[in-house]
Amino acid sequence: MTLSLRRSMMPRLGVLVLLTLAFFYSAAQTDDDAVREINEHRQKQEKEFRDPDASPLEKRDRKHFKGLKYYPIDLSYRVKATFVRTENPVLFKMQTTTTRQPEYLKYGEVHFVLQGKDYVLEVYQNPVLSQREEFADYLFIPFTDDTNGEETYDVGRYIDFKIPKAEEVIVDFNLCYNPSCSYSPRFSCPIPPAANNLPVEVRAGEKRFKETSH
Repeated sequence: MTLSLRRSMMPRLGVLVLLTLAFFYSAAQTDDDAVREINEHRQKQEKEFRDPDASPLEKRDRKHFKGLKYYPIDLSYRVKATFVRTENPVLFKMQTTTTRQPEYLKYGEVHFVLQGKDYVLEVYQNPVLSQREEFADYLFIPFTDDTNGEETYDVGRYIDFKIPKAEEVIVDFNLCYNPSCSYSPRFSCPIPPAANNLPVEVRAGEKRFKETSH
């Protein structure tokens, strides 16, 4: 799956560089392994952003690109969660940054504790993408938090996910990223539903690219 596709959840031709979905960990993974995965994930992002065939950046921004901005890695934002599958999910239209309204399924929920408080985030599946072999197990978690509009992109950020094989999963906010529309108005990006607002500062993952948003 390409970074640009993951960021916009909208397939685009000509994007050639594939990234490994490095977001999904086993509970047995060590802290050193987790830090290594996060750093590798960021290095791959940086590489793709410099690739004219894959980058979501406008040409003028790519020319002066000096790297993405991230919070320091903080494994307190790498949380154990319980995955709860949604029974009989119903298609719904998700709002985007344009007039496009793609259909999604609420595939399930992740229940977790962050900074001593209980939270729930909904996990979504794009049924059209899921028909393609490379996206058969792909899910995603769009969310908002109290850093949006300040240190992070106004619309929110995304976390990639896989259909889990067990109830216990890991959600790593160090791997959350900005949608492509934060870099260019060429993209149409899902807006996180109200149910996925976290009333807390998630100071992990990718920061906003510019001081002003598109």
